[in-house]
Amino acid sequence: MNLDKDRVYIQHILDCIEKINQYTDRNKERFISDDLIQDGVLRRLQTMAESTQRLSEELKQTMTDVDWRALSGFRNVLVHDYLNGIDLNRIWDIVDNYLPKLKKAVESIANKY
Repeated sequence: MNLDKDRVYIQHILDCIEKINQYTDRNKERFISDDLIQDGVLRRLQTMAESTQRLSEELKQTMTDVDWRALSGFRNVLVHDYLNGIDLNRIWDIVDNYLPKLKKAVESIANKY
């Protein structure tokens, strides 16, 4: 486990989640109606998911409540399948339901290390 490297990625993940919350103001209608907000959220989700892939395997193994494979797959969809269209309602579900849980798990590990 490379704690210095992991700390950088952990902080980036938390920063991305915070930015997404700022962009959307936790308001679905605002997200759905504004292309600029959508672009910002999608970009932050993409870079956040990239950071999750760069965390050490040892650290990931300590966070068993996070579905790392799903995050990796989600990143691949954002990066490689964007031309088939992004389901904004699905993205909002991730923002509204998954990110708070991820934030809690990552904050927990950040406080531990």
